[in-house]
Amino acid sequence: MPHAARPTVTLHDVAAAAGVSVSTASRVLGGSSRKVAPEYEARVLAAAEALRYTVDASARAMRRASDAVALVADDLTTPSIGMVVAAMEREARTAGAFVTVSSTMGVPDRQLETVRLLRALRPRALVLTSSRFMADALEGGLGRELRSYERDGGRVVIVGEADPPFDAIGFDNYRAGFSAGAFVARSGHRRVAIFGGSAELRNMSDRTAGFVAGLRAGGVAERDVRIDHCPVSRAGGFQAAERLAAAGMDGREAVLAANDLIAVGALSGFRAAGVRVPEDVSVTGIDDIPLAGDVTPRLTTVALPLAHAGAEAIRFALGEAAATPRRLTLEGRLIVRESTRP
Repeated sequence: MPHAARPTVTLHDVAAAAGVSVSTASRVLGGSSRKVAPEYEARVLAAAEALRYTVDASARAMRRASDAVALVADDLTTPSIGMVVAAMEREARTAGAFVTVSSTMGVPDRQLETVRLLRALRPRALVLTSSRFMADALEGGLGRELRSYERDGGRVVIVGEADPPFDAIGFDNYRAGFSAGAFVARSGHRRVAIFGGSAELRNMSDRTAGFVAGLRAGGVAERDVRIDHCPVSRAGGFQAAERLAAAGMDGREAVLAANDLIAVGALSGFRAAGVRVPEDVSVTGIDDIPLAGDVTPRLTTVALPLAHAGAEAIRFALGEAAATPRRLTLEGRLIVRESTRP
């Protein structure tokens, strides 16, 4: 037979059993910094143990700001955001805080709804990382919600957006693309395909613009640059490589992929089509995710300091507030591996 449910023991019950006021019992069991006389503390603890009282953690969280830093991200399945989150968790633990994570897939309505729900839990700070922020989103409902949260004492940090009205950490995606494009041009390639990802994503479009500028600075004619706006995924890179191979490579000697996931997919697509990398076509990426050094051939890429961005986001979130929004722009570093050759 099922056991009868144990009656709920309240703080009032503990206070009555200990012969103290509710406020005194609350100070003892709620971890208050206000001191309680040792005899009263002992009585409260004994009563709580005898009654098997459990502190209502959710109620406590609603009464005060927690030690949580809430991360609101687009897609938690990507390796790059995984590197950011891991670094955030490490940095938060050293500061006595912890990180909670929510995914919105970059949908504005879900971003707004998620921020509203998280505000009710009173996290110490909100960190939003997105390549899909549009100017009107931060000027509209989402921006109003974040500004209201800051007025209530919270902190907001944006990772990935260049110029929001909050503390922000971004990457110089244009410069990363320029570096890769200039390298490919210096290597002697003159007909190049760009697998640019979704055009509406700001980081992808900035990298694509950088690719084109770097190639042109290295002597590649713009008419010899082909841009394929494929999905930002391994499947997107695979399919883009298949299309290019089916067209006989169209004379293309190199592929610049807007991130490493696309580039890794392209390696597989070319292999399936019988196109050799790097003998027939050179391939480069951006990000330097762990997989970039594990594939065959190892991927030439522009390494972005993703872990550094995650750690800095926590330092911004938990540190002293600045008089004006702070900006930190991080640059990448070209890493040449076996997927490219002159």
